[in-house]
Amino acid sequence: MVLYTCGEGTRRRSFAGLISHACGRAAEALDAAGHRYETKVVGGFTSSPWTWRSRGRDRAEVKELSGKTSVPILVLGDGKVIAGSRQIVRWAEDNPAA
Repeated sequence: MVLYTCGEGTRRRSFAGLISHACGRAAEALDAAGHRYETKVVGGFTSSPWTWRSRGRDRAEVKELSGKTSVPILVLGDGKVIAGSRQIVRWAEDNPAA
């Protein structure tokens, strides 16, 4: 299982600790459900204009997997892709680790 995140990685809070971060929410849900996963950090922050030019290249693998350039995405062992923090949280809650 691989969790693709932005440069914030699996940190729950960002922007001086004020905003709950999507990649961190996904990681927290996977942790709470007892899942082991690899984290793959991709470049191209949405809120950082200086990264926009390279975003397509930095997130080509994410786009190939999910059809979108946004993260987080979770790739399960069987190759199924779950895109978006809400969907990942829901999947983790519905599928706790054995």
